[in-house]
Amino acid sequence: MHTVKFDWNPLTGIDLFGSFKLHFYSLMWVFAFVLGWYIMKRIFTREKVNIEFLDPLFIYTVLATMLGARLGHVLFYQAELIQEDFFSIFLPFSFKDGIQFTGFQGLASHGATIGILIGMYLYRRKYKYKSMMWILDRIVIPIASGAVLIRIGNFINSEIIGKITKPQDFPLGVRFIQEEYNKYEIVQKTGIKNVKEAYASVANNSELLEAVPYRHPAQLYEAFGYLIMFFILWFFYTKTDKGNKPGFLFGLFLVLLWTIRFFVEFLKAPQVAGREDYVLFMNTGQLLSVPFILIGLYFIFRKTTTTHN
Repeated sequence: MHTVKFDWNPLTGIDLFGSFKLHFYSLMWVFAFVLGWYIMKRIFTREKVNIEFLDPLFIYTVLATMLGARLGHVLFYQAELIQEDFFSIFLPFSFKDGIQFTGFQGLASHGATIGILIGMYLYRRKYKYKSMMWILDRIVIPIASGAVLIRIGNFINSEIIGKITKPQDFPLGVRFIQEEYNKYEIVQKTGIKNVKEAYASVANNSELLEAVPYRHPAQLYEAFGYLIMFFILWFFYTKTDKGNKPGFLFGLFLVLLWTIRFFVEFLKAPQVAGREDYVLFMNTGQLLSVPFILIGLYFIFRKTTTTHN
C-alpha cells in the first residue's frame, strides 16, 4: 500500500452567475502578482530606487507573462489551435463547437519566460533608471515566489498531474478524481445533475473511485522546488555580494527553475492528452528546458568586472 495516499476532489471555485465561476486557480495568479509587487517594492526601497517605476514594471510583467504563457502553450503544445480555433488563443472562449466559456486553458512556463524577457526589454527601453541586467536580476526573485502559487493553483485544478504511481514503486499517491471524470462524465455516470453533488457522491461510489489511479502530485513537487529556489535567490541577494554581479541571480534562477522542471517532467503525464513525443529520453518540456539551463550557466560563470549601480 501507499504509505501516504489521499483522494483529491476539491471545490475549485465559487459560482457567480450563469456559467461564470471565480476559479481559485485564477485567484492564485492574482496572489502571485500581488506578492510579486510587494517583493519588488521591498527591493526598490532597499536599493533606493524611485517607487514611481514600480507600477509600470508590474503592468509590463503581468502582460508579458500572460501573453507569453498563452502563446507559448499554443506554439509548443497545441499549434493546431491556430487553424482550428484561432480566437480561443486570446479569448477565454472556445468557438470550435459553438461559443463556450472555458477560461484560459493552457499556459506554458517556457512561453512565460520568453514573454518576460521581451517585456523587460521593452520596459527598459522606456524606463532607463537601471540596466537591463539589474532588472532581470531583481525580477526573478518575485517570479520564483509566484511560480510556487501557480503550481498550487494547478494542484487545486487537478491539472499538470503526475504519472500513475504504484505502491511498490513510490510511497505517495493521489487520486485526481476531477481529472479522471470531467463534469459531463460525472453527471452521466452518477445520474446526478448537480455537478458538485455528483463529484461529492464519488466518495461513496466504490466502483467509480476504484477506477481512478493513484498518481504523483507533480504540481506539489514543483511548488516545493520553487519555494526552495525562492529562498536561495533571496539568500544570495540579501546575504552575499552576488547580487551585485550582473547576471548572476538571473542565471541562477534559470538553472534552478529549469533543472527542477527537467527532473519533475520524468514524473508528469503528457502536457496535452495523447501526446508524449520524445527525442532520445526527453519530452518537449525537457527539450525546451535545456537551452535555458545552458544560458543560466553562462551568466553564472561569465567573468565580468562591472557591478550593479
